[in-house]
Amino acid sequence: MKTTFKIPLVCLIATTLFACSPRQPEEQNATDETQETERLEDVGELPELSVYNLPSTWQTQEGDTLLLEDLRGKVVVVVMIYTSCQAACPRLVADMRNIDQQVPETLDDQVQYVFVSIDPEVDTPERMGAFAKENQMEDDRWLFLRGSEEDTREFAAVLAVGYRRISPIDFSHSNIISVFNRDGVLQYQREGLGTDDSGTIQAIIDLAEKKYI
Repeated sequence: MKTTFKIPLVCLIATTLFACSPRQPEEQNATDETQETERLEDVGELPELSVYNLPSTWQTQEGDTLLLEDLRGKVVVVVMIYTSCQAACPRLVADMRNIDQQVPETLDDQVQYVFVSIDPEVDTPERMGAFAKENQMEDDRWLFLRGSEEDTREFAAVLAVGYRRISPIDFSHSNIISVFNRDGVLQYQREGLGTDDSGTIQAIIDLAEKKYI
């Protein structure tokens, strides 16, 4: 069974000599803040082509607010769906599950699987949470996001995903799974339903095995 993960921090491990006397709480807090600042500086500037440069705000299935840059440090696998879809989306969900099952469990904590809704009006956090439960995707590897219509369109344009409403409840949309490196730069895409996922899986493994400072 796949194991769950906790979102990791990219840490700088430093060795420092201290005096023998215990550190006071104020000194501990100051040191923690300094280490956090050093850690953030060590990560460096985002690449120009990083999707994390988008100034969009998203809501998760838990109702939490998230910036795309919060995913930095993970290999991110993204697909755009809508939860009321009865045609292509269930296949895309199955494809994502198959990909996850083929990636070694030792890399689980390095990979984030993300579903971005193209129907944010319907796909409330409650609905996305129910969808995650229905599809047995409740652990931390699976993230469901909704944003404003403008932010969703902008994000879709980066992925070259086209979509349009064709009825009050249905959309026509591209069926693309995208793989981003740890800095949010697009590395690999595959289009279609039920296609050979070996290239996607290998791209994820290769990126997840690379060290990230």
